[in-house]
Amino acid sequence: MKKVHVYLFVDALGWEIATRHHFLEKELPERARVKMQFGYSSTSLPTILSGEPPSKHGHFSFYYFDPATSPFKIFRVMKWFGGAGLHPKCLFNRGRVRRYMSKFFAWWKGYTGYFQLYSVPFEKLPFFNYCEQSDIFARNGLAPVKNLRDILEESGVAYHMSDWRKNEAANFAAAEKVFSEGSVDFAFLYAADFDGFLHNHVGDEEAVGGPIKYYSEKVRRLFSALKAGGRPYALTVISDHGMTATKGTVDLLSVIDELGLVFGRDCAWFSDSTLLRFWYLREGVREKVHARLEQPDCKGHFLTAEEKREYGIDFPRDKFGQDIFLTDAGIQISPCDLGVKPLEGMHGYSPEHEDSDAGIFSTEPLRFQPKTVRDFFGLMKADIEEVSRG
Repeated sequence: MKKVHVYLFVDALGWEIATRHHFLEKELPERARVKMQFGYSSTSLPTILSGEPPSKHGHFSFYYFDPATSPFKIFRVMKWFGGAGLHPKCLFNRGRVRRYMSKFFAWWKGYTGYFQLYSVPFEKLPFFNYCEQSDIFARNGLAPVKNLRDILEESGVAYHMSDWRKNEAANFAAAEKVFSEGSVDFAFLYAADFDGFLHNHVGDEEAVGGPIKYYSEKVRRLFSALKAGGRPYALTVISDHGMTATKGTVDLLSVIDELGLVFGRDCAWFSDSTLLRFWYLREGVREKVHARLEQPDCKGHFLTAEEKREYGIDFPRDKFGQDIFLTDAGIQISPCDLGVKPLEGMHGYSPEHEDSDAGIFSTEPLRFQPKTVRDFFGLMKADIEEVSRG
């Protein structure tokens, strides 16, 4: 009888947190610390779903400099409506309004992937493009690179994948149903809520214990459903990164303002939570930026060419930044283009920092020792091939 292979992805269930809270140590005895993919979930998920580095699957930060083909050119008209959206306290800059605008814009453009305007200033948007316009979980979602769905479709095995748009309760319920019926050979389950919780509670160990217990119970329910299905099974929990408690902030956007640089004329920049990325448009600007940001008060460093290669983000034509400044672990850029206030915890720091490590937790010995989250794809692909052989 074919063994059912189940992979449950829990966003931000890092090795350190899972170990401190003894996450399912008896039920999932085969465990390993795994290096994260440098970047955010926008980087790590495509890496896990394809087994390829960002430089090959083409995803890193959501936004990249591309004024020629920017889909956001319409936002240039905002200034003609009494400067609507240009003042930080304007109605159009409120979080809820931004979320509604994001949904409308995604519908208008036909985007099927995850899309958010976040807090990107409207006057900056026409200079940028957005990389996740397509659903990365769907067939051809990372074309020309093959993703997990492509492999599953080609294999012919009966499979189940969670719908990332639905809430976790619905996805867990759907999984329990198909498992109890014994109708699938392979499953990839998606649970993203833990990441948002940790962003606000990572420093509260007692509070973190709540969702750890919740996911433990959900896994036990999956065990029960699989047993009811009457087939042997292997269940593996994987994550993409951990979470680092915030130790401080740095206002790098004000530092750039001090240099007197004109956005779109001298250079362009985009500020993620831990990264400040630059595209230079005039001679001498790079030296000026480096001279200032390399001062100790900026609390970080520019990634070297070697680091970019090692992290798999050495993109052709420096698509996501000619220079990338990374803050020290625990230091958030605040405000930034993704949010005006710092969070209690953040990820996206150096993969070498212990809090950044992801984890893998399984009911049975792993086929091979994964070194980075990129290797999860190889494990899943091998299981699919085993099932397809019968």
